[in-house]
Amino acid sequence: MELEHSYIETNGIRLYVVQAGPKSGIPVVLLHGFPEFWYGWRKQIPALVNAGCRVVVPDQRGYNLSDKPKDKKDYDISTLVDDVVGLIKALDYEKINLVGHDWGGGVAWMFAMNHPEKLHKLAILNSPHPVVYRRSLQRDPDQIRRSWYWLFFQLPRLAEKILSANDFREMVRGLRNSSVKNTFTNEDIETYKAAWSQPGTLTSMLNWYRAVFQFPPKMPADVQVKTRTLMMWGMKDFALSHRLARPSMDYCDDRNLILFPESTHWVQHDAADEVNHYLIDFLFDSITKRAIK
Repeated sequence: MELEHSYIETNGIRLYVVQAGPKSGIPVVLLHGFPEFWYGWRKQIPALVNAGCRVVVPDQRGYNLSDKPKDKKDYDISTLVDDVVGLIKALDYEKINLVGHDWGGGVAWMFAMNHPEKLHKLAILNSPHPVVYRRSLQRDPDQIRRSWYWLFFQLPRLAEKILSANDFREMVRGLRNSSVKNTFTNEDIETYKAAWSQPGTLTSMLNWYRAVFQFPPKMPADVQVKTRTLMMWGMKDFALSHRLARPSMDYCDDRNLILFPESTHWVQHDAADEVNHYLIDFLFDSITKRAIK
C-alpha cells in the first residue's frame, strides 16, 4: 500500500495530508485527536484501502507537520471545522464520509451539525456530542474529575514545560497508562515524540484546549445530527465516561452505538480489527446486528 504525502492549502493554512487508496473509492476523512497526528489511524488506513476507500488523513492544524498559527483564536472550533470544509473542497469532493476520534470527534460533530449537506456518513470514536459533554461538565462530578487536565492545560508555558520535560516522559506515561498493555510499542512512542518535537507543536496542541475556554463554541440553532451516525466507544476510557455515549445518540436521527467493554480511550488502537470491521460494514451499508439502536 502506497501512502501519498502532501501539503494542501485550506482556510488560510497548509495541512500536511496523507492519502491512500483508489482515487475512485468512496472518500473517507479521518480526524485524529490529542496528542496524536495522522499516524494515529495507522491501523485503519490499510483496512479501509483494502475495502476500496480513498482515505484522507490530515495532521490537523497545530499538529506535527501542519501549520501552527500562534493566536489561540486560530484554534476555535469553527475554524477547525472550516479547515475540513476547505480540505474537501481542495480535493474536489462534494460529500465525504467523516470519522473522528477524541478532539477529531469534536470537530466531526460540529461539522455534521453545520454542514450536513457535505456528509454521506459520520463515525465517532470516544467523543461525546458537544451538548452532552458541556452538560456533563456542569452536572456530573465524575466527569468533572476526569476532565481536570483541561485546567492544567490552561497554564501558559508551565504546561508545556512539564509535558516536554525528560523527553516527554509525562506524555508517554499518559499514553501507556491510559491504554491496554502493549497498545503503544516503543517504535510508536518514538514516532509520537518526533511529532511532538516539531517546533511550536506542543503549544499549538494545547491551544485547542485553551481556545475552548476563551472562545466557547457557538452551537447551531439545531444541534440534531441528521447524518447517519455510527459511534464506537471503549468503555475503559480514562478521560470520558462511557455514560456520555448513549445520551449522545439521542442527538442523532439515525444512529448505531457499539460499546467495547475491554477497550480504552484508544479504541481504534486497542481493538483495531473489530473497529475496522464495524467501520467498513457501516461505510458499505451493512450495519452489523450487534449494533445497538
